[in-house]
Amino acid sequence: MGYIQGAARGFGELSGGDSSAQLRKIIRYFSSNKSFKSSDGVLNHANSLLVKAQSKLEDEFKQLLASYRFVLLYIHYILNMREYSTILLSGMEGLCDYKAVEPDRLFDGLPNSLRPSADGDGSGKSPMPHGGHHHDDSETAAYTLPVLIPSRVLPLLHDLAQQMVQAGHKQLLLQNYKETRYFVLEESLRKLGVEKLSKEDVQRMQWEVLEAKIGNWIHFMRIAVKLLFAGERQVCDQIFQGFDSLSDQCFAEVTVSSVSMLLSFGDAIARSKRSPEKLFVLLDMYEIMRELHTETSFKWKNSSLIETIFKGKACVEIRDSAMGLTKRLAQTAQETFGDFEEAVEKDATKTAVLDGTVHPLTSYVINYVKFLFDYQATLKQLFLEFGNGDDSNSQLASVTMRIMQALQNNLEGKSKQYRDPALTHLFLMNNIHYMVRSVRRSEAKDLLGDDWVQRHRRIVQQHANLYKRTAWTKILQTSSAQGLTSSGGGSLEGGNSSGVSKGLLKERFKMFNMQFDESFLKRFGPLVENGKNPQKYIKYTAEDLERLLGELFEGKSMNEPRR
Repeated sequence: MGYIQGAARGFGELSGGDSSAQLRKIIRYFSSNKSFKSSDGVLNHANSLLVKAQSKLEDEFKQLLASYRFVLLYIHYILNMREYSTILLSGMEGLCDYKAVEPDRLFDGLPNSLRPSADGDGSGKSPMPHGGHHHDDSETAAYTLPVLIPSRVLPLLHDLAQQMVQAGHKQLLLQNYKETRYFVLEESLRKLGVEKLSKEDVQRMQWEVLEAKIGNWIHFMRIAVKLLFAGERQVCDQIFQGFDSLSDQCFAEVTVSSVSMLLSFGDAIARSKRSPEKLFVLLDMYEIMRELHTETSFKWKNSSLIETIFKGKACVEIRDSAMGLTKRLAQTAQETFGDFEEAVEKDATKTAVLDGTVHPLTSYVINYVKFLFDYQATLKQLFLEFGNGDDSNSQLASVTMRIMQALQNNLEGKSKQYRDPALTHLFLMNNIHYMVRSVRRSEAKDLLGDDWVQRHRRIVQQHANLYKRTAWTKILQTSSAQGLTSSGGGSLEGGNSSGVSKGLLKERFKMFNMQFDESFLKRFGPLVENGKNPQKYIKYTAEDLERLLGELFEGKSMNEPRR
């Protein structure tokens, strides 16, 4: 009994873990020696003390864990300017010699390609490429995990967790860990700017606002998985070392809500109404999800980040959700790509191009196709994973050809809106020439091939010849000498010794002026007069010509002063 009293007196001087260990020894001893008269009293007293010791053990674990509830307070990232604002961390300092991470040191976790540039302008901004391509370096760059809990504190937390498990308080341990770390992740993501948006919220947003949010989401996914969740996984594994199933369960319960908040936005985008302008952001989103599914980093080399960070049976739902989003994004991107081809062929805009120059639809489609070639690798991957087994290069070439053919079909339909046959051919000549020239100057030439270019150059030439024949044949006929001379070869009334009829000549000039006015001036006169450099094409005014012609027949030179 004196031994028990000594243990009771020393209870306040021991840690919860030490007290629990001693009391469990005492309880085992007296439980196996019930012959002692005082066994029942000692056991009751020891059990009472054990409850207090375990409560103290729980408090120690909670307080130590709570001392490092560092929350990422603020990070602002503007995708198209690659601007990082200050990151601040706040939290309770558990030990006097532990210092919070300096704000500028947090960028050390990012690869050099994703850190703020010292070469930016005065605003701190630095240019970056399109959202879908700024990650090329980051896919193979090394990320440095943030120190969420100091390494010297983790063994203490591990010992406390081990003693709680041995005491049979595994569920209590799980609850305490979840309550503390769950808050850290949720609050960190909230301060990052992550929002939980529904499909309806996405549908109501203006495109410019939504596009900016998608750009931020891509960045947040990379930061959350590669730094925040990876760092939390490391902490969890070290605290629960030796209890793998418990470690997986704790990590799953701590992260499931945060992951859901991130994936729900991507899912809302993937399920929203399709439109051509969304294709590129869908490809960007697919790229980041595929990057997280295929990249290996940190100390894990044999499996992807998603599979390694969210390992174990407890995280299977999270892994499935991430893979499900990746497939939905791929499917939606493919469907949007198909929609674009159909939209081009069925475009019914009545935008008039009075002078037969390049139609807005032509420039839009060509720019769209050019931009698609920035995503060649991603598109080929889509065809490879979700195609019919054909070569991804040939599939991309086939789709591109169909888009170009759809554009040509639409242009042929629009050309019929012209009442003037000459403008019909001029319109097709200009637009198909624009297509050919654009293809020759881009990567599309390698995909479509020289045969496509040569075939369409011939089409351009055909329409050019038809335009000249339709627009200028009548004009050229008026300047022909045929029909101007008399059949008899002698002098005629109103004629001259050469046999040319002045009346016919006058009529020819009149017809020439009328045909020229109809074929050129009415079509292109306003365009030239109102253009940027009319003086380049208009050298004389009507008054100048009248004066010069008058002086011509008076036999004066231009330098001779007028009377």
